[in-house]
Amino acid sequence: MPIRRLELDVDTTVDGPAMVDLAHRLETVQGVEGVTLTVREIDIETVGLNVAIEGPDIDVDLVFGAIEKSGAVLHNINEVCAGNRAVGRVTNR
Repeated sequence: MPIRRLELDVDTTVDGPAMVDLAHRLETVQGVEGVTLTVREIDIETVGLNVAIEGPDIDVDLVFGAIEKSGAVLHNINEVCAGNRAVGRVTNR
């Protein structure tokens, strides 16, 4: 079953990989067609990023490896979209 979208919480140090460098590293992963990085929070030592990745068949293991090799840390997986079609978001009621 193809993974089509990932939303991740990624943390990096303030002097860690630049956002552009991390985006480029993720964009080159097999199956990735687009990447968006958004700063979630900044404190004295770390930068928290929301990372959205889309593509027709994302190689998740390579994504996780690219994050690790860049010096950043995967903090949490917030969303995974998989299958042959997109399904709407799940909301808590």
